[in-house]
Amino acid sequence: MYFRHPAYQWYPVVGVSWKQANDFCAWRTDRVNEYILVREGLLDVNPNQTADDNFNTDAYLAGQYEGLVIVDMPDMDPNRETRKVRVEDGIFLPRYRLPTESEWEFAAIGLIGNTYFERVTERRIYPWNGHYVRNADEKELGQMMANYKRGRGDNMGTAGRLNDNADVTAPIFAYWPNDYGLYNMAGNVSEWVKDVYRPLTQEDGDDFRSYRGNVFKTKLKDEEGVIAEKDSLGRLIWRDVTEEENLDRRNYKKADNIGFLDGDQISSIKYQDEGMDADAKKKMMYQTSGENPTTLIDDQAMVVKGGSWKDRAYWMGPGTRRYLDKRQSTSWIGFRCAMVRVGSPVGF
Repeated sequence: MYFRHPAYQWYPVVGVSWKQANDFCAWRTDRVNEYILVREGLLDVNPNQTADDNFNTDAYLAGQYEGLVIVDMPDMDPNRETRKVRVEDGIFLPRYRLPTESEWEFAAIGLIGNTYFERVTERRIYPWNGHYVRNADEKELGQMMANYKRGRGDNMGTAGRLNDNADVTAPIFAYWPNDYGLYNMAGNVSEWVKDVYRPLTQEDGDDFRSYRGNVFKTKLKDEEGVIAEKDSLGRLIWRDVTEEENLDRRNYKKADNIGFLDGDQISSIKYQDEGMDADAKKKMMYQTSGENPTTLIDDQAMVVKGGSWKDRAYWMGPGTRRYLDKRQSTSWIGFRCAMVRVGSPVGF
């Protein structure tokens, strides 16, 4: 009933793996950009999209999707009358994606309601002021600030009271938003973020836009340097970059940088076992002995942030972090979409 009945339409999504959440972000990107073209009167609605004849943002920008054209953009080139929409027109939105761990944490704690000209005036453990999990406002004094597990066997308070509104998930507007206007950054459901999990990310991560999960790719091109034909699902084909084509780069040399300087065996210059399979090497995290050493932490383990309906208050602190295999899903993990803000971060 949770996924079908309209009574749950304002409840958070759960039971979604990290891979499914990423697929949804890609699907949403294409559907929203397609809607924008329809809204602007450039394309007509096409309900019969199948196989490779479906709207994909990258394929459209590469000139590999036509659709039901109503009118094209006027072209300033004197040799052409019209053209397709380009990124430079500012019509398309950036890609939807999962937030990075650092983005999620920054958004969750919302350090504006407890600051005065960049001076923090009140300590904040959760996404609200104070050390406690009850509302300090006179009108709502004592009310729970989030949907969490108060104690062993206490998922919703005293019988008949329902003081946190739910035994499992609650409606997304059941609690107050944080100072950024974001709901449920603590409690209700935990959330997938984009990062691959490592125990010491806080120590070896960059202090600017910290993110672990970079695998650099480029569009597949033919021998003449033209973007290759889209695949059977209408998507452009991407490949990993090579070290040879990145000789002049300073920010990265190889495609997969997930394990860079994280202390595992494969990223160590001392480790030279060419006879071992690449996946087996990645399983040798932080271990140096044993015939087949393994670990629960590998590149399939993704970061989970925030507390949920089944968690104690500790996990509602924005700095806490857990992990789960990207192919798995649970009743207490959901997600939310993010995107890059283009232009000034504060506006004009």
